[in-house]
Amino acid sequence: MISKNMQQEVAGSSAIRAMFLEGKEMAAKIGAENVYDFSLGNPMTPVPAEYNQAIIDAVQTESSLDLHGYMDNAGYPETRKAVADNLNQRFGTDFEGKHITMTVGAAGALNIVFKSILDPGDEVLALAPYFGEYRGYVANHQGILKEVAPNTDTFQPDFEDLKNKITEKTKAVIINNPVNPTGVVYSEETIQTIAGIMEEKQKAYRHEIYMVSDEPYRELVYDGNTVPFLTKYYDNTFVTYSFSKSLSIPGERIGYVAVSPSMADCEQACSALSVANRILGFVNAPSLMQKAVTKAIDATTDVAYYDRNRKLIYDKLIALGFTCAKPQGAFYLFIKSPDADEKAFVQTAKKYHILLVGGTTFSCPGYVRLAYCVSYEMIERSLPAFEKLAKEYGL
Repeated sequence: MISKNMQQEVAGSSAIRAMFLEGKEMAAKIGAENVYDFSLGNPMTPVPAEYNQAIIDAVQTESSLDLHGYMDNAGYPETRKAVADNLNQRFGTDFEGKHITMTVGAAGALNIVFKSILDPGDEVLALAPYFGEYRGYVANHQGILKEVAPNTDTFQPDFEDLKNKITEKTKAVIINNPVNPTGVVYSEETIQTIAGIMEEKQKAYRHEIYMVSDEPYRELVYDGNTVPFLTKYYDNTFVTYSFSKSLSIPGERIGYVAVSPSMADCEQACSALSVANRILGFVNAPSLMQKAVTKAIDATTDVAYYDRNRKLIYDKLIALGFTCAKPQGAFYLFIKSPDADEKAFVQTAKKYHILLVGGTTFSCPGYVRLAYCVSYEMIERSLPAFEKLAKEYGL
């Protein structure tokens, strides 16, 4: 018999994945072209040519034993230096390779951070709405996740609630920017306010409270928006990153943690991350993928592809009478449910073969998430179905 804890995890397994699988079943019955699956945040743009070529070059020119062998748990020195140099060039920071730990995606990055900083019963705050897997990542290391309410007019954080939720037990605050599921970008002013609150609380409680910046969508921003780089605003910051979205390689599981050089006990934190990589069973980030991102560190995906999708679906839904914040980044819309019961709205959408994810998954009931990382043609085909859905609700 599996553990009671895992029985609960299995029972509450990801609604996003469940919807994705339901879409596959629906497609088998009525044809994929008649299903409008907006459930999963799976990148849609081609992998940059530089990345593919870097893999070919590595396989053809390097010793197979070296290429596929072990390395330091924190990653290849040249890869860590390439990441540090890239960050310094782009954001005016002062990282060195020693501040970078290569990881098995952003999920691996977050898990080794929490393994390194959490003691049993420590609390981690997440700004709602947030990626639901944070709950499991924190629980994995005997932490307790607490939620900070949003201002649902802007989907910026409720700063008073943040002040009230930070207690002596608080060890970290997760900042996901741009935000999954809203597509909102937290502005520099928002980040400065959060950092100021955290600084005050650190002094009051006389222990470090870490900012954990989760940035897999950092490169996906629109309309001239920029994503503030958080080590410039708060010393005790871990930046976690994944190349899944920026290079369209989610299955390769490659990312990193960058530790602020100004962090208290920075050297100890870097050592802890390396050990956590090993003892959590990751051991090291995939070797070939490290080689590839070293050479393709400046490559990025076709952001214009997602922007074109964003404009089409957002403009149409607003014209039909739906309500949602205009996304500034990532590839999601967070739509206010026209039904008081968001789950009922999700089920009604299925009548028209539209697959959406309920906001309760992101700790924000009353909304649904739409992922527009799909083909432009699918969005076009879906528009008559959205018209019927809007009509059913009298919009």
